Amino acid sequence: MSERRRMDLGGEWSMRHFLEGDFDYKTPEDVKLLPVLSGKVPGNVEIDLMRAGLIEDPFIGTNSTQLRPYEFHTFCYERTFKTPDFVHPDLVFEGLDCYADIWLNGIKISSTDNALIPHRFPVGEWLRPAGEENTLFVCLRSPMNMVRDEPMDIWYRAHAFGIEALRIRKPSHCFGWDIMPRIVSAGIWRPVYLEERLPNDITMLYFAVESCDENRADIHCFYQFTTDLKVLEGLSMRITGTCGESRFTDERPLTFTWNQFRFNVRNPKLWWPRGYGDPNLYDVHVEILHHGEVIADKHTTLGIRTAVLDNTMLNTKEHPGRFQFIINGVPVFAKGSNWVPADALHSRDAERIPRILKLFTEMNCNMLRCWGGNVYEPQLFYDICDRKGIMVWQDFSMACGAYPQDEEFLARFRKEAEIVVAERRQHPCIVLWAGDNENDCGAVGWWGNYRDPAKNRLTREVIPQVLDRLDGFRPYIPSSPYITPEIVALHGNERIGPEQHLWGARDYYKTPFYANNNACFASETGYHGCPAAESIRKFTHPEFNWPWKGNPEWGIHATDPIPGTSHLDGRITMMSNQMMEFYGVIPDNLEEYAPASQFVQAQAKKFFVELFRQRRPFTSGILWWNMMDGWPQISDAIVDYYFTKKLAFDYLKQSHQDVCLILCEPDVWNCRLIVDNTTRQDYKGHFRVWDGETEETLMEGYFTSKANQNTFLGNIRAPRSAKRLFMMEWTLEGENVPHYNHYLLGTPPFDLGKCRQWMDIIAKTTRI
Repeated sequence: MSERRRMDLGGEWSMRHFLEGDFDYKTPEDVKLLPVLSGKVPGNVEIDLMRAGLIEDPFIGTNSTQLRPYEFHTFCYERTFKTPDFVHPDLVFEGLDCYADIWLNGIKISSTDNALIPHRFPVGEWLRPAGEENTLFVCLRSPMNMVRDEPMDIWYRAHAFGIEALRIRKPSHCFGWDIMPRIVSAGIWRPVYLEERLPNDITMLYFAVESCDENRADIHCFYQFTTDLKVLEGLSMRITGTCGESRFTDERPLTFTWNQFRFNVRNPKLWWPRGYGDPNLYDVHVEILHHGEVIADKHTTLGIRTAVLDNTMLNTKEHPGRFQFIINGVPVFAKGSNWVPADALHSRDAERIPRILKLFTEMNCNMLRCWGGNVYEPQLFYDICDRKGIMVWQDFSMACGAYPQDEEFLARFRKEAEIVVAERRQHPCIVLWAGDNENDCGAVGWWGNYRDPAKNRLTREVIPQVLDRLDGFRPYIPSSPYITPEIVALHGNERIGPEQHLWGARDYYKTPFYANNNACFASETGYHGCPAAESIRKFTHPEFNWPWKGNPEWGIHATDPIPGTSHLDGRITMMSNQMMEFYGVIPDNLEEYAPASQFVQAQAKKFFVELFRQRRPFTSGILWWNMMDGWPQISDAIVDYYFTKKLAFDYLKQSHQDVCLILCEPDVWNCRLIVDNTTRQDYKGHFRVWDGETEETLMEGYFTSKANQNTFLGNIRAPRSAKRLFMMEWTLEGENVPHYNHYLLGTPPFDLGKCRQWMDIIAKTTRI
């Protein structure tokens, strides 16, 4: 049996570029007289331009605003390589951004128009004989120029500074966002290589779990293989799966190159999200045999689990809603965050992804939402989520826009969706496909002219058809939030849906909008927090470190990607107003401003999470915005681009504990003390609540915490006029490790000096 071989074509390439219209490019020879720069693959053109000294780091100061001319350039990358002794070589680009002409040995072999999917080309007929040298040339045309003459439909809507993003299949954030700079970019941004295509090969393999419990799992296997056998006889398939001591085998004859069949696994080890059990994965080896001899094989993993979304179309007093993920028949409370771009320059994603996901496990997140303004992440991302028990809510790559509906665009997007689904469906971590981010909301409200979101053929027609064909075993919602026909009939108010994005005015975090919200599931909600002073100094020039008011470098990193056009310049003022609301003052120097802001953010996000935990089972999850910055900025993230944690990281880490003591807001002179358990087992333990300043014990005793629910422990006297820090400690039976949480009683304004003391008291528990 042959083994698949691969030749990496990354590393140093030569790069040339020119302003389109100033130079007539038709073939690679036409650009030979242009100056040559050093290019890096995988990479982005901005990184190469920085290395050449042509631009300053766009992550510093207002440098990103100087990149506009390069949006209209063509970038040409070239390298040579010797032909390997592959019999059937394919040229594979895992990421080409975006409109690319590919030339091999002076012959144009193909063109691409999508940065979000891989591209594969058989190239045997164009390669020179083994050992001889070849020239690979990639021309990346200006995406702005490629769509500038496209006809416009009156349906189109998007941010005023990024309307072109609608027709260009690259991540929307590249054109500017409230969390991202405008860096339109280009590049061979993921690995490129030659790969040998085998004469006998398993080309498609998908194991879908139809049903499972601890006694039996019913698995549906879909497969396809290629072979150079002239007669299809004497073929069979052998499947072996192992997970610890659990093992299954299945062998059966094959009569054709593609088919499907079912088999079962006895006493399976199930895959569970964090907190609800172990994320068990089977190592599966599949072999194709011809008269008993293995001619092709493939290794994969199988997480045995079922995933159901129990959701309603309305959420009103008359029709109370539900939006509940049920894994293996068990309702799961989702605790986690939104996943946004790992880096604004995506060639750097791979080195950052494992470190960022480690933050999610440290935080005890059991779910993340892959936001629709981003790229589709690589297999590494989903592999880690599989192993760590992190459920993935996967948006398709569309955000905050009314996208084209013409047949050409629908066909292009259909191809994208087919690739995205087929490449990721084997991962048990993916528990939901979502059509887009907030496009339904835009249709019924933001864009000024009401339009029924059900007319969006991309999310109501194309994606459902692709999922029906390729993955009928996961739930799907057309948009987040999903504006259902029932909501449309009631004038499109997203606040009567079960799943909501809770943003509002972002004023005091306990105002009725937040404290009295009726969402069953919050898939977005956030609160601003200033990065540490040392981080601010890294991305601003010394003369722009401070003050914040009227500061263009703070504005760009707020993020206001195109000053004067994007109209997103109010975020710093909003953050400062949040401090004014909380303290009654705004600190007048950076060293005090940053931690004061972080304390408000931390208390806000802590409140949001614990509010949703208190309201179970009506509430079923909260995914706050967001864990990590994809470039240096002042934002809702709780870890900045340089991996410096804000206070909210430690505070939310306490709120995310599987068994957590929580104090509720005062009512009838008292705060209710509850213990919330987001696991499948009962716990017993001992607890104590005390005043953080006086250390007076307010309540102490033993408790029993029932599986997957919250339990009332008692009331603590708490007049609203008081301003106190309550501390909580508990130990679980059989453990010697103490657990901690805290609660801030009272209404603003809080004394800034007193809050600094409270930060120190809380820090003693977060450092344990």
